Amino acid sequence: MNRQILTDSEIPMIPVISESEGKSLIDRLEQTRALSRAEWTALIHGRTPSLAEYLFERARRTRIRYYGKDIYIRGLIEFTNYCRNDCYYCGIRKSNKNAVRYRLSKDQILSCCETGYQLGFRTFVLQGGEDGWFTEDRITDIVSEIRRRFPDCAITLSIGELPRESYRRFFDAGADRYLLRHETYDSAHYSRLHPASLSASHRQKCLWDLKELGYQVGTGFMVGSPYQTAENLADDMLFLKELNPQMVGIGPFLPHHDTPFAGQPAGTLELTVFMLGLIRLMLPKVLLPATTALGTIAEDGREQGILAGANVVMPNLSPAQVRENYLLYDNKLCTGDEAAESLKILDERFCAIGYHIAVSRGDSLNTENSDAPG
Repeated sequence: MNRQILTDSEIPMIPVISESEGKSLIDRLEQTRALSRAEWTALIHGRTPSLAEYLFERARRTRIRYYGKDIYIRGLIEFTNYCRNDCYYCGIRKSNKNAVRYRLSKDQILSCCETGYQLGFRTFVLQGGEDGWFTEDRITDIVSEIRRRFPDCAITLSIGELPRESYRRFFDAGADRYLLRHETYDSAHYSRLHPASLSASHRQKCLWDLKELGYQVGTGFMVGSPYQTAENLADDMLFLKELNPQMVGIGPFLPHHDTPFAGQPAGTLELTVFMLGLIRLMLPKVLLPATTALGTIAEDGREQGILAGANVVMPNLSPAQVRENYLLYDNKLCTGDEAAESLKILDERFCAIGYHIAVSRGDSLNTENSDAPG
């Protein structure tokens, strides 16, 4: 947890690796589930299309070993786009005066769950900005009511950095899972993406708190965010190995026109799916989403994510009239195949590549460090 991060002047030259050396690293990753920081850096920096295909073949094999060809669905309910934070990359940052703000009521949230349940969803993900209106008491009340009405469903929260005692209350009320992307492990890189009020160390502490309280924990990072290096991604991989989460959500950085990073280039599909494949080999039993951002950057982005080892998608259960206002980045998909109502169409797309949507809670097998099937 306290690994030292090298400064730019201390980082050694990135070695150039050959195709055979790259394949050897992938083979070792598959066998041992670990690489050194230098090896991660060399593999990420030295990736090629042929190395990617070599990786994806092994990632698919690992994914099928543990999860078959099932794709698990999570019903995403984006219940507020108010946020107290000012992250430089995010379209709902508090300084964005052009954002059209909204909050869903408790009844609206429960209605989304009812619709989702009828459609076959057995996991609900309540995601929102860090909105002070939704106090600890209000969130606890909402979680308790969802638990009462849908006792066979998993409840996931994704509402940011909060005190440990708040997390405990939500867990006691019935929340099973918590998603909190660490975004980037390196503290210096983190400070270039966030205001001084936020820190990488505090975000990581929240993740350890959640894990210690008994949550199934999800984390993740942006791929291709401004100023990111191969070394940053190597540190992210080492942190994932250390944390051993049940879910890892990654996606390409996509700029938003009303943020300080409006002019920054987007992350790429190519690097994102390569990282998905690496994560699948390192954490073979992890739940790994093919994110909306992948579907935004390329029409077949989610299919490519599935073929790189992903096994989760998160269709949108939010009321149609607010979906376009939860705009974290430009051109975000909010209607069409990623919408919950289009589940049949989404399933047909996945069936075309040999996979299918499973109606179940889709619990992670990654409950311990063993690589034996769970």
